[in-house]
Amino acid sequence: MNDSPATSSQSSLIDAPRSSSGNLVSSLLQYAGLLGALALLILIFSLMSTNFLTVRTLTSVANQIPDLTVIAVGMTLVLIIGGIDLSVGSVLALSAAVLGVFMVDYGWPLWATVPVCLSVGALCGMLNGVISVKAGIPSFIVTLGMLEMARGSAYLITDSQTKYIGSSIEWIGAPIKGFAFSPVFLLSLVIVGLGQFLLTRTIFGRYCIAIGTNAEAVRMSGIRTAPYSITVFTISGLLCGLAGIMQTSRLSTADPNAAIGLELAAIAACVIGGTSLMGGRGSVINTFFGVLIIAVLQTGLAQVGASDPIKRVITGAVIIVAVLLDAARQRWKRGG
Repeated sequence: MNDSPATSSQSSLIDAPRSSSGNLVSSLLQYAGLLGALALLILIFSLMSTNFLTVRTLTSVANQIPDLTVIAVGMTLVLIIGGIDLSVGSVLALSAAVLGVFMVDYGWPLWATVPVCLSVGALCGMLNGVISVKAGIPSFIVTLGMLEMARGSAYLITDSQTKYIGSSIEWIGAPIKGFAFSPVFLLSLVIVGLGQFLLTRTIFGRYCIAIGTNAEAVRMSGIRTAPYSITVFTISGLLCGLAGIMQTSRLSTADPNAAIGLELAAIAACVIGGTSLMGGRGSVINTFFGVLIIAVLQTGLAQVGASDPIKRVITGAVIIVAVLLDAARQRWKRGG
């Protein structure tokens, strides 16, 4: 018996991400555009500041972005399925707070505390996913609630005090001798690679893109969307836990005030990288370029003496321009 038109269209919807991910020309054009924007920023700030284009500055930028990088990887996956996670900064702070309390107050070693920290992040992410999917509540509302709960919990378990950990953790955030880059930066690159592989080379990633494109069509094809959506939120939470470890290693302290507003930076990196806020489209590698663009922009503005309000205005303007350019590109593709 031949497939009905509806079944055929649903099947093509799910198979579509495979063909789009294989569109090498489109991917290369996106990479070239982002690399061009990054190179332009580096050139502009190099002309404005003699200290910008130095090995010290560029390696410093690289070693400061691992936490934002892994958070943005999780955010990319969440946005692709049509969701959003506003709790990532607070979940990072809670995970870091747990790390600090266990290592400082209880005397646990790093190797024993890391699984606890990661579990806290994964649990928060799973709760976001379960409540949003099972109760049918928009993820914007659920994660907004988790933002407050996780931040409040971080204050409670630390008594609103910063936990100084010191050399027992800072070594993983310090540059490797003779290499300039830190272990956590290298780990963040691995996470980017794994995230891109998951998204473009696995059935799981193909279904995530299909869910973000048209979840109802996926369900009518006989595929349960709930497990995939919950898993994506759990991965996002797990990466928040990892980011908490990374940030704590860089600062040598676990601060319950850490990462306030980090969710906005993560969303901005995704948007600059071309991830759609409506779901169904995105790239982890492009998001990493977005992280680099934000980091270079902020570092460059700081070196030229821009005030914090000016930095906010310029960063916001860059995000808006990125969205407008992406929208224009999509209209051009549809017209072509």
